[in-house]
Amino acid sequence: MTHAPAPAPSVHRRALITWFAVYAAITVVQPAIAPATASLPGPLRTLALTAIVVPAVVYLLVPALLRLNAATTARHRPAPKAAPAHRD
Repeated sequence: MTHAPAPAPSVHRRALITWFAVYAAITVVQPAIAPATASLPGPLRTLALTAIVVPAVVYLLVPALLRLNAATTARHRPAPKAAPAHRD
């Protein structure tokens, strides 16, 4: 028995997932690179931060969170109703 793929999350849920991923990545990466970028001007510090955060969010965090969301949603979704039997 195969299951139908989970429907895509709403645009609002995707925005929340993306915001969470960006916030978490910035919170972790910014202090980690601060000593190495402290002497740089602000725009270059931001460039270094975003050069790390954007690929991490786009290729790692958001896809992982979307898979987690799909798995969690699938567990809480009711089973599809069986089609009525045809009587000839």
